[in-house]
Amino acid sequence: MTTTAIRQPRPFNLYDRAANLAERILQPSVLLLIQRLGIASIFFLSGRTKVTGLFTLTDGTFELFRTDYRLPLIPPEIAAWAATISEHLFSILLVLGLFTRLSAAALLGMTLVIEIFVYPDAWPTHLSWAGLLLPLIACGGGRVSVDRFLRGPTREPQEAI
Repeated sequence: MTTTAIRQPRPFNLYDRAANLAERILQPSVLLLIQRLGIASIFFLSGRTKVTGLFTLTDGTFELFRTDYRLPLIPPEIAAWAATISEHLFSILLVLGLFTRLSAAALLGMTLVIEIFVYPDAWPTHLSWAGLLLPLIACGGGRVSVDRFLRGPTREPQEAI
């Protein structure tokens, strides 16, 4: 008994070929790199709005933390400094892929504070940030990272992120 292959209609064949190409190109490390760069840019640019020159916090930054943000338990001056330093430091570390999990966890913590205490109605934005940060916490920076260079070759996640 002979069997003949069932031919798929042409549109499905093209779709399958495109999906296979995307799967080959978009390896997990490429996706992790894009996630690192994307979320780092959001936080870094936010940090840059709080400073003038190289790193001088503006009067407007302190006023923002005193009037709009009003975080509980933390004096506005300390919160302003901590947030601004964190946005810069952890963004730079993410771009480098250095201490990736720690940096992503710190920015996720900042995201949670913003969501709970500052802008609770902005949950769709904060959920998208979490969607970029959680895979970095789970998988690290990927092959294109200083973490990987320092740690040496290890197994890359097999499933796309």
